Amino acid sequence: MQRESTITLSKAASGQQVKLISIEAGRGLTHRLAELGLTPGVELSVVQADRSGPILVLVRGSRIALGRGMAHKLIIKPLG
Repeated sequence: MQRESTITLSKAASGQQVKLISIEAGRGLTHRLAELGLTPGVELSVVQADRSGPILVLVRGSRIALGRGMAHKLIIKPLG
């Protein structure tokens, strides 16, 4: 994995297509995110990523709102 090409989900822009590379969180949060369909390797769309408020993503056909702190723990790679 090339670390230079990855960012956290909290830095993604609205409309961006990304791939989840890893989750840098504890076992509990990692398990909760997996229950929501957020597992390494999954592709997702950033629906809304305003500077304030939660980040809205589309993953596996479902929209999920993630707080900034949670989004900061998700390492992604922009696609395209």
